[in-house]
Amino acid sequence: MKILVTGGAGYIGSVLVPELLKSGYEVIVIDNFMYNQTSLLDCCNDKRLTIIRGDVCNEELLSKCLKKVDAIFPLACLTGAPLCDRDPVRAKMVNFDAIKMILNLRSKNQLIIFPTTNSGYGIGQEGIYCTEDTPLNPISLYGRLKVEIEEILLSSGNCITLRLATAFGISPRMRLDLLVNDFVYRAVVDRFLVLFEAHFKRNYIHVRDIANVFIHCLNNFDIMKDEPYNVGLSDANLSKMELCEEIKKQIPDFYFVEAEIGEDPDKRNYIVSNAKIEKTGFKQKISLQEGISELIKGYQIIRRNQFANI
Repeated sequence: MKILVTGGAGYIGSVLVPELLKSGYEVIVIDNFMYNQTSLLDCCNDKRLTIIRGDVCNEELLSKCLKKVDAIFPLACLTGAPLCDRDPVRAKMVNFDAIKMILNLRSKNQLIIFPTTNSGYGIGQEGIYCTEDTPLNPISLYGRLKVEIEEILLSSGNCITLRLATAFGISPRMRLDLLVNDFVYRAVVDRFLVLFEAHFKRNYIHVRDIANVFIHCLNNFDIMKDEPYNVGLSDANLSKMELCEEIKKQIPDFYFVEAEIGEDPDKRNYIVSNAKIEKTGFKQKISLQEGISELIKGYQIIRRNQFANI
């Protein structure tokens, strides 16, 4: 099987692509390398990998690449609410229009596995888990674009969508703007953190488990297709305060406090059930505490804030 991975040099792609190669797949990556990352250099010796520096909005390029593949992983994305809010026109082009273009160009026998986001749940009800049947209520442009394109993808058939929890962990294309990654960085470097609306909850998933779930979907595509799946750690529906307490277990002198005034611009607040994906046999392998430990080591290397989608 040959797989096209758009955005394959990004935070998720630079972990996923090496795993696909190890599993014996041929991979074509399209990426514009907008962050000047070098994340796939260690894979360049693999003859099954093709890397194309290009734009996913280029219809001619996409059409040419799609003729050669059996599966499509559209990872290319302006990821996160701040980045989309700063450039809403480009966000729609990449996060919505380019995905529709893929749908228009692909043949019906080409399967798609698409990463969306559980931020589409927006603001949940206290104590009630969001399942795949919970009404979607995105509160950002990023969330709205993901929700709208997910509906189109699922109605097109031969597709799986993955509503990913907030990712964390070390990646060759590192991001410090993700919540766990950010909080651990601040604990390591600054030793303190001021929290806004510390009771807000969300779910988390390690980036390597995200790579694993794509391969799981490939291996079980026929029984999983045409459905959305929440993907997160079932024991990690945590508030920001609870997350800081987990970090403090490994960095005892980490000091954090909740501000009495001020707001978090990201209003997401929900807990998520991952039972549906787990019933298909998928097992998350990396705990939040293991990810925190990994990040602490990684931040002995990384000491620059350039690794962020902001």
